[in-house]
Amino acid sequence: MRFTIDKHEKYILFSLNEESLNSLVSPLLKSELILINAEGQRNIILDLTAVKNADSSGLSSLLVGQRLCKNADGVFIIAGLNKALSKLIALSQLDKVITIVPKIDEAIDLIFMEEIEKELRREI
Repeated sequence: MRFTIDKHEKYILFSLNEESLNSLVSPLLKSELILINAEGQRNIILDLTAVKNADSSGLSSLLVGQRLCKNADGVFIIAGLNKALSKLIALSQLDKVITIVPKIDEAIDLIFMEEIEKELRREI
């Protein structure tokens, strides 16, 4: 599986550099997401700009990322979906569970807003 990881203070940007998110890639993606989470990272942006299609196991790996971040009181965001992938995610109703934004910049802004809200809640 080809990917890049860009670590930041508040989040990790995980860019999947594969054309398909399928049964060959999905187990590896799940393992990487688990490792990232085990390192204490709770906010993950998954950049799927390079991904053209996915199957059910690929969609399953997205749910794993969502669950890991949610359990760690963090945020899992998907960015960079093409129309076909966006339609597949909508058909499977994952868009109701997973935060999806068009661009990485928006995902970063969203994470910082979430972190500010959490800080404010702690102060109350």
